[in-house]
Amino acid sequence: MRPARLADSRDDALTRVLRMVAPGTALREGLENILRARTGALIVVGDTPQVLELVDGGFHVDTELNPSALYELAKMDGAIVLSSDAERILYANAQLNPDPMIPTFETGTRHRAAERMAKQTGELVISISQRRNMVTLYKGDIKYVLRDLNVILSKANQALSTLERYRSVLEQSLVNLSALEFEDLATLLDVATVLQRAQMVERIAAEIRRYVVELGTEGRLVEMQLEELLSEIEDEGVLVFRDYWVAQDGRHPDDIWAELCRRTVQDEIPDVNLILKAMGHGQVTSLETAVVPRGYRILHKIPRLPMPVIENLVKKFQHLPNILSASIDQLDDVEGIGEVRAKAIKEGLHRLREQVLLDRHL
Repeated sequence: MRPARLADSRDDALTRVLRMVAPGTALREGLENILRARTGALIVVGDTPQVLELVDGGFHVDTELNPSALYELAKMDGAIVLSSDAERILYANAQLNPDPMIPTFETGTRHRAAERMAKQTGELVISISQRRNMVTLYKGDIKYVLRDLNVILSKANQALSTLERYRSVLEQSLVNLSALEFEDLATLLDVATVLQRAQMVERIAAEIRRYVVELGTEGRLVEMQLEELLSEIEDEGVLVFRDYWVAQDGRHPDDIWAELCRRTVQDEIPDVNLILKAMGHGQVTSLETAVVPRGYRILHKIPRLPMPVIENLVKKFQHLPNILSASIDQLDDVEGIGEVRAKAIKEGLHRLREQVLLDRHL
């Protein structure tokens, strides 16, 4: 398993790179022109002193990047050097001299130079194969081959269909958990099952977000569909986690949940025991152990009830059953709640209970 922090930095770096070469950018249009012409190219995106020390000869161009200029300059044999923001073309027909002792498994001269240059400088280096007609990105130790947009769109649509199915399963689990919470019958297994399914939804959503970045302007429809599918359920996982989390090590539950989500995206879906351990229930003898929610998630469903007020309610009453049994006067005593809001909370909880118990049997 990769260390989480290292994996995070790699994923962030790749996301930034994909955004820089996404459709709709001048750089991507230039790369597409080179691909169609089958001329090949070696492009360094970075003007740091470390990069410039390895650049020899060539022509100092220093002009604004536009697709046509990039395509014409790629007809020459040498490398093209761009500014770090990929806004200007600095050098053309340049010779790159990375350390030949840096290991590489590439076979072509252009790709070997690109990989070594990326590893030595940590900057983005783009190699376009004239023979194989493909674009390979190198960034530090990262290697990524750009895929055809139709392939990415197909994968994104498949992922959206999968997300829709998992969303449906998660929603049913949440309805079941809500009913158990109102009846004071929730167990650790019920909670862990919901969290595991929320993790699956997060994993698929993260994959679709990567496709959206890679699609650039072509991914707007996919992004809209993703936002629609995640509406109303995106915060459910962290709210459930807050409800049943046991304070430990002074860490905030949101941070622990975010770490679990990153692990899910990078490596594997956390099993029930790992989820329970993250929640602070590491010494559990039975998954049927009864647990009581604080009430964050249920209270969050009441319209126009801000999170600071929810925090005050949980701080005052500790658990959801106490909030459910509280009188209007007791609710009114909580900071940020007046008589009108106290009545709205009482009525809102009553409506939610009836709706949840009805939905559970549909």
